[in-house]
Amino acid sequence: VDEAPDSAEAARQLAFWRDEIARVFDGGTAQSPQGQALVPVARQFDLPRRSFDDLIDGVQMDLDHRRYETFDDLREYCWRVASTVGLICLNIFGCRHPGGRDYAMNLGLALQLTNIVRDVKTDLDHGRIYLPQDELRRFGCTEQNLAAGLVTPQIRALLQHQLTRARAYYDQAAAAMPAGEARHLVAAEIMGAIYFAILRRIEGRGYDVFHE
Repeated sequence: VDEAPDSAEAARQLAFWRDEIARVFDGGTAQSPQGQALVPVARQFDLPRRSFDDLIDGVQMDLDHRRYETFDDLREYCWRVASTVGLICLNIFGCRHPGGRDYAMNLGLALQLTNIVRDVKTDLDHGRIYLPQDELRRFGCTEQNLAAGLVTPQIRALLQHQLTRARAYYDQAAAAMPAGEARHLVAAEIMGAIYFAILRRIEGRGYDVFHE
């Protein structure tokens, strides 16, 4: 969506990938190298088609939504673009425990929330603000404040609130880790550790996400 020259082309490409997923899972002939490579993998690991469709729905939201009024609205987006990836990977990793779903869901939310705070400036450049609008108002921030690129006390409190929420999801993911599945979830744990380090770095810089 971000790399397409315009929204019409982005929508066209998303429609292609939606149809390609249908071909992969419904026995059609995949048209892309990625789709052709996915066919045997999807069968071998019994990958969940619904998660692929949900992921595309999440990316579609970047065409249709440039603001989110509440965290409940944002959570739906985060679940679609991040938690779905974890749900797809569970079978590949070999985690068959039902509790793995809660782990993947929570870790995905934690990673995406960390990503949103890290990329405030980049997202602004694309005309998007993922921070909930009602929380901007609660902390006394405006979009103009964010665009100014200065870490005011209000912006610091707003971003701190987001990362406190992300920390809670990291904790929930850790609590949901199924007993005996740590070996299967090593790759996910590495990803979680990398993003948690990003979170700590943002905190250590006083929540300055506007300057490298």
